[in-house]
Amino acid sequence: MARMNYLELPVADTARAKGFYAAAFGWTFTDFGPSYAATMSGDTDIGFQADPAERTRSALPVIEVDDLERAQMAVESAGGRVTKQIFAFPGGRRFHFVDPDGHELAAVQPA
Repeated sequence: MARMNYLELPVADTARAKGFYAAAFGWTFTDFGPSYAATMSGDTDIGFQADPAERTRSALPVIEVDDLERAQMAVESAGGRVTKQIFAFPGGRRFHFVDPDGHELAAVQPA
């Protein structure tokens, strides 16, 4: 069953965002390059994207699925619009889409 497993936030400064959430909630982060960091709790994790070329305009909920290609077909059949085709990243593959109300989300299939 599909479930929300990640939230990616666009940030201006990854170090500042990490510092805030570490101080406020005691979270620790793994760096995935100079502009990306994420919690790695194994539950619903949060990531910070500071690369202007990659960050979304608002928070990006990420839904974990068992079959990424089938999920993409289902999203499109249901009236969603794919905004970023399937791509690989450390940890799996995902695509981005916009729902009929204009909300951007992503679907991921973990590696």
